[in-house]
Amino acid sequence: MFLSISAFLGNTLILVALHRESSLRPPFASKYLYRNLAITHLCVGILVEPTYIAYLMSLMDKRFDICHYSRVTCFFITFVFCAVSFLTSSAITVDRLIVILLRLKYRHVATSFKGKVIIVVVLWILGIFGASRYFWNRLSKAIILWVLFLATSIISFIKIFFSLRRNQIHAQNGVSQEQTSRIIPLYRVAWYRKSVCSAFWVQLTLVACYLPLTVVEALTPQRGPVPISLYLATEFAVTFVYLNSSINPLLYSWKIPGVKQAVKIIIRQLLCSST
Repeated sequence: MFLSISAFLGNTLILVALHRESSLRPPFASKYLYRNLAITHLCVGILVEPTYIAYLMSLMDKRFDICHYSRVTCFFITFVFCAVSFLTSSAITVDRLIVILLRLKYRHVATSFKGKVIIVVVLWILGIFGASRYFWNRLSKAIILWVLFLATSIISFIKIFFSLRRNQIHAQNGVSQEQTSRIIPLYRVAWYRKSVCSAFWVQLTLVACYLPLTVVEALTPQRGPVPISLYLATEFAVTFVYLNSSINPLLYSWKIPGVKQAVKIIIRQLLCSST
């Protein structure tokens, strides 16, 4: 219940900050992707966690008819929002990679409102499609999701690292931007590194929160009775998954300067209005 309230309040605050801060960096596609990620975590707070509470309470009261439906509903919507979170987080990393590959052309490509809407819609369609296959083997779902997520993120971060390294070598050798399109202007390098750092922290936190559940799912037998120790471990691991929705607003406020400033202004206004 505490995580549900904190996820709701934190992500609502972040969405208001993203809406108010028009000059936010990273701009363009990343702003929409960060907003989409905040929406998924908000839905976890107002939909998933209350449904999970209802499932646990019906289980304790031995209301097995309610328990069955609440369990299926909870697991279905959990997989939807978790899948969209994974896909959006990977899309943020890919977007940072596209920035360094397209350079100045990125501004013209990423400002297309239609393109940003299509990207977000595709992420939700993929998430819902994955959840509709709920009755797949649980271990197979976890492995497929983790492999796609980690492979995309690792490849993107590696290419970003080598691109920044090449950019530094060009700058040290005195190669001007007019001589090559492969160099980023020095005044934008610091901003770009901050945006990559923000994406890295978001993904690192996501992996850390989901890793315990993935390990437990891998150890849980697909058939037959589940040992009580694994059942209790699953409950604790699910708590870490839900914890991610409450941590993400803190990461936004800490690692994204535009959001940090907007959050301070909103909190200051709320405190002033309350007094």
